Amino acid sequence: MPLSRSEESAAAIVIDTREQEPYSFDTRLAAAVRRALPAGDYSIEGFEGEVAVERKSLDDFVGTVVHARTRFRRELRVLAGYRAACVVVEASVADVLQQRYRGDAHPNAVIGSALSIILDYRIPVFFCGTRQAACQFTQAYLLAARRRWKR
Repeated sequence: MPLSRSEESAAAIVIDTREQEPYSFDTRLAAAVRRALPAGDYSIEGFEGEVAVERKSLDDFVGTVVHARTRFRRELRVLAGYRAACVVVEASVADVLQQRYRGDAHPNAVIGSALSIILDYRIPVFFCGTRQAACQFTQAYLLAARRRWKR
């Protein structure tokens, strides 16, 4: 059952203190607080060790899956133990295929890395098209998790 606006507004989205370009969420739906998270860039208050979204720009995603794999895999192992976790990319699959990112990684390697995250860690990767769409998706994802598991 969906929460009313007043019930949902009691929700707080937690933004990791290391997040350099945090999203601006719709404050009519949830407050935003900054605090260190064990994994991911965004969570929902009360579920910080259970629900997370890892945000990536396309350049960051490519750089992470190609050059910083070891560190990112450690993060993915933590996220794989969560009730709900995902990676949100601020670009489309078409952006990947058209190589609209810095670096010389082949698009097949980037897509293959996304598939590896999905299949090996069971963490979905959502290519949201734009930063704005990724922000809206992130807020909806976190609030849906809160509605589902509200304590």
